Amino acid sequence: MIDMLSLLPEYTTDQFDSRHRLVLVAAQRAKHLIQGAKAAGPSRFTKETTVALDEVLRGQVKYLRGKEARDALKESKRVKEGETERVAMMTGEDAKEIKKELSVYVDDTPKPTTSESEEA
Repeated sequence: MIDMLSLLPEYTTDQFDSRHRLVLVAAQRAKHLIQGAKAAGPSRFTKETTVALDEVLRGQVKYLRGKEARDALKESKRVKEGETERVAMMTGEDAKEIKKELSVYVDDTPKPTTSESEEA
């Protein structure tokens, strides 16, 4: 079987410490592209997965590893937990205030129906 990575001229063997890391980084980038992220630059490819692999192999996608990655993951979880606690602490009055503010934009009151006899 032909090694697919050797077919890509942009790929150098010292860029990634393992193919597993390359797959993980490209998969995460493809997920971002599918969710609507903009491509890092022009690409000759159209599918998100191929664009992601191309961007990763060209070095346009930065990634963390080791202690930096663990610290970033901990920080992300801490921020997410803080946001969850903040939402959970909202009292009924806060919810009413938010609904009041949103009512300016959304009118969910039932519209009165007019019959044909009233129009004539």
